[in-house]
Amino acid sequence: MSTAPDPAPHSDFAQPGPHRQEGTPVTHDAIDQSTAEHSPTTAAAVGDEPIQRIPRALDTPLAAAGNSLDSGEQKGSAEPPAVSVWTTAQSSPAAQRKNKYTPESTAHPAKMLPEVVRHAVIHYTKPGELVLDPMCGIGTTLVEAVRLGRRAVGVEYEPHWVEVAQANLDLAREQGVGGDDGIDARVFHGDARQLVTLLPPEYVGQAALVVTSPPYGPSTHGQVSVAPGAGVQKYHHLYGNTLDRGNLANIGHHRLLAGFTRILAALRTFLKPGGHIAITIRPWREHAELIDLPSQILACGRAAGLIPVERNVALLARAAETDLVARGSFFQRDFIRKQREAGLPLHLIAHEDVLVFRTALFALRSNELKGVQREPKGLSRSVCHRDARVPGEVEAAAS
Repeated sequence: MSTAPDPAPHSDFAQPGPHRQEGTPVTHDAIDQSTAEHSPTTAAAVGDEPIQRIPRALDTPLAAAGNSLDSGEQKGSAEPPAVSVWTTAQSSPAAQRKNKYTPESTAHPAKMLPEVVRHAVIHYTKPGELVLDPMCGIGTTLVEAVRLGRRAVGVEYEPHWVEVAQANLDLAREQGVGGDDGIDARVFHGDARQLVTLLPPEYVGQAALVVTSPPYGPSTHGQVSVAPGAGVQKYHHLYGNTLDRGNLANIGHHRLLAGFTRILAALRTFLKPGGHIAITIRPWREHAELIDLPSQILACGRAAGLIPVERNVALLARAAETDLVARGSFFQRDFIRKQREAGLPLHLIAHEDVLVFRTALFALRSNELKGVQREPKGLSRSVCHRDARVPGEVEAAAS
């Protein structure tokens, strides 16, 4: 295993932002708290345009990009089929993290379910291969990867969570993960949209798998407490400073899609030919209307030059013999109760989509690599970049 030293700690690590503040009154925002771990809200809360269905002006180039790739491997298919159901919530999220994550990890407003990562790592990589997460949060992808004998590298925008992710990797080392050789895992502080210049050249073309999830905007769930005379209070329910416009969580729905497309395109630089990207995504409801973020991210992946190969279901409920036992959060259950009392028969969302893409089977030519690394100019560039080699790669491989 590599003996490369961990990066030096950053001197600009800030103190935790509003996600650490207690005592914020719970209000009903008319948004479905659809999960126990992720939960989006409107961007209006931070002075941006409200989240809404993807507009036609953006949907058209995304669809065009997807259709161009369909003419190749996905010929005759509008989107990849759901090929499997992952039973990833047989134990509770707390049980999955027990003894593997520091207490500070619980404060993150949008943690990835460890079993989702484990399933992806086991099925798409071999021991010793590199796993990457460009928005790693508390380091769930990295921790689960190294505990399965893989190498790992992650990038995180918020300095506080960089420290927490590093602490979780240190905990794995203390518990003997990796044996005498230790573990090969590093966390970098920075904006994933600058991935090509942020990660060292040693990682170019090395990753076998990326596991990540887009930020959904400021989170409206978190921890709850009950104070006499003050009712239910919530805390640890926000990302960092909501005024930070550099944070993808704070920039509005359209720009989130554009920024995430840019990240997906940059990931091609670091993936092996035929490497996979697994993206966990959950829909949500705004004013009782279901926002189909998974389909929008599917279009973003195609626009970034990736090949969609699977659309899976990762359960957020325990699969019993005859039914599913939901693991809804306090906020999710509270929202569903209020909607049913108002006459709208909503149900708890008990799964998340896992979209799986892969890169082309052949390494990028030098001119194509420069195209991926070039800074996109405006929305049209970031959502419409395509890999011209994708449509004919199957024929080329067979010849």
